[in-house]
Order: sequence, then C-alpha cells, then structure tokens
Amino acid sequence: MTLTFLGHSTVRVELAGRTVLTDPLLTGRVGPLRRVVPPLPPPTWAGVDLVLLSHLHGDHLHLPSLRLLGRGTPVVVPRGAGRWLRGKGFTDVTELAPGQELTDGGLTVTGVPADHSGHRWGPRSTHGPDAAAMGHLVTGDGTTVYAAGDTDVLPGMADLGPVDVALLPVWGWGTTLGPGHMDPAGAALACSLLRPRAAVPVHWGTLALPGVAGTRRMRSLLVDPPRRFAADVAAADLATRVLVTEPGHRVAWP
Repeated sequence: MTLTFLGHSTVRVELAGRTVLTDPLLTGRVGPLRRVVPPLPPPTWAGVDLVLLSHLHGDHLHLPSLRLLGRGTPVVVPRGAGRWLRGKGFTDVTELAPGQELTDGGLTVTGVPADHSGHRWGPRSTHGPDAAAMGHLVTGDGTTVYAAGDTDVLPGMADLGPVDVALLPVWGWGTTLGPGHMDPAGAALACSLLRPRAAVPVHWGTLALPGVAGTRRMRSLLVDPPRRFAADVAAADLATRVLVTEPGHRVAWP
C-alpha cells in the first residue's frame, strides 16, 4: 500500500492494484481560500480509478478538481447527491450510504457514519443539494484504511476498529473550528476508539484566507495541529503510530 497526502482532505490511496482519491482538492484556490503550500503537479492525480466524496461542501466536493480528473472518472457520492452531480456533467456516479458497500476490482468500500453537516452550502441553508456526510472504509489485500472525511468523534467509531490506517482530520482552514470537526485532542480520542495501527493527520496546513494566512496565530495553526495530535496520542499511551506527513508528500512508513 502507498499513501500520498496531497493536502487538505485529499489522500491518494494505492491498494490492491487500484488507486483511490479521497475528496480531491487539486487546484490553488477554493472560493476565497488559497493553497498556501506548493501546487500539485498533474502526475500526483494521474491514473485514478475511483474517487470517494465524503460530503458536499465545496472544499471536499470541488467541481474544478473533479473536472481535472475527467468527467468520466468513477465517483462515489453520499446517497442523495448522485442526481445533482450528474447534472454537472459527470457520467459515472455511484451513490453510497452508511452501512452499504461496493466493490472495485480488489477493493471493498464501505460507507460509515459521520457527524457533520451534509448540505452543500452549510448547516444554516435550506436550499440546494443535501446528503448525509459520511466516511469510508477501504479494504483490500487484507488491509483496511479508514477515511474519516469531516466528522466529530462518534461512539460508533469503536465498532469500526481496529483498522490498519486512519486518515483523521485534525483542524481545518481557519482560526476556529465549527461543529462537526475534530481538533487534535478529538482526533486522539477517535484513535482510542478506532485502534488504528497508524494514523495520518489530514485536513490541516493547506488552505487559508489571504488576509489571515500571515498572522501569527494562523501561521501556528498551519503547522501545529498534527504535531499536537501526535503528542496527545503519545500522552494517552495508545499503540497507534502517528505519521505526520506534509501536504504533497508520500507517507513514510516506519
């Protein structure tokens, strides 16, 4: 298995002869947000067999990035979002709900619950597409990867473990976190439930607002959360190995 953290919630998972991309965010901007780490070269998203989308927010279901992958690339969306995405011109869209699974070559993908707003425009909107946010278990060659998407800690995470690798969000793109997110302490609590052999912190260090990126607090938040997460896991005496990986880099296995 090979994992490459491309930034934000995007991880390239190469497992069982297949290449999966989670929540692809491949461009230099998302609305007002700017990528504050080096841009991704096209080879980092080449040869993708399957795209997994955890929810409909613009920094996870990013239409310009999906277009870069090609409108015919197979995409898995939360149940209820398929018609909307097909209406944007994407031709190979499959819906999945928590508790359901699909197979792709040697992979099995299982939908799992998440605690996060599933509305395209956020928790306060009542117009536009809405589908429950979710995570995914990706299993192949005897290895299971848990891709959390965006979520707060759920007691049901204990039923998912143990897993081999957990891709866990540890922050976001701003100076504060809204509901339905994990901070480093929350991600460490999730580790105690999931019992992963290894954890890769994601959803950090990639995006910021132009007027905020240079502030002292934001500079700290762009680098500190995964390291605080690793420290919290160690303080809790968990068996999980935290593999802090900079955006754009391959995960280095111990």
